[in-house]
Amino acid sequence: MAIQLYGTLLQIPGLETVDETFSESVMRLWGDTGGMRWPLALCLLVGIGVIIWKFISLQLKAQKTRAILKDVDELLTQQRIREALELTRDTDAPAANILYAGLERSEEGTDRVMKAIENQGLIEMSKLESGMVVLATLATIAPLLGFLGTVVGMIIAFQSIEAAGEVEATLVAGGIKVALLTTAAGLAIAIPVSIAHNYFVSFIDGLVIDMEESAQKMVDTLHAISKAS
Repeated sequence: MAIQLYGTLLQIPGLETVDETFSESVMRLWGDTGGMRWPLALCLLVGIGVIIWKFISLQLKAQKTRAILKDVDELLTQQRIREALELTRDTDAPAANILYAGLERSEEGTDRVMKAIENQGLIEMSKLESGMVVLATLATIAPLLGFLGTVVGMIIAFQSIEAAGEVEATLVAGGIKVALLTTAAGLAIAIPVSIAHNYFVSFIDGLVIDMEESAQKMVDTLHAISKAS
């Protein structure tokens, strides 16, 4: 309806007859994007898959982390080291693995406990960041593919001019359309992927801070217990 109205107002021949559904418009634009639509579509599918997987994974790990930190904190406050050790051993969560590494060496001194926590922390950090490289790569590659499509589209436009030997709007319209569509597609993919990447980075940083605070509190508690004994 809007396209018909603009066609009437602007008196563009043929435009007033255009009446497409949303799906038809999408399919037409998909066909007009040219050969670059396939790598861009791959980037889109991979990006959606990684974002969904990462969101669910981090939410589950965050829930387990909050629960285990609360339970271990209560046990350490009561100086129930053995029970805290068993709880962290039987729980599959980044925080549990870090605390278990420290509790396992609770009788070897504070330095050994801190070293164990640091080593395990690096391992868990790498697990939390899995998939982030993919998102960062997609956020970089998608607009580059779009710009490559722009170059290809302009080449097509100039080839049409060269073949015809004259400059007409209809000759270059196809190439320019490819150039604009691929650029828009690349940016449309890169923007949400970049937002998701930054959100996940912030989310992971929050989890790491919580785990560091809990680990430090555990070290202080173990040190106090060792001094008292």
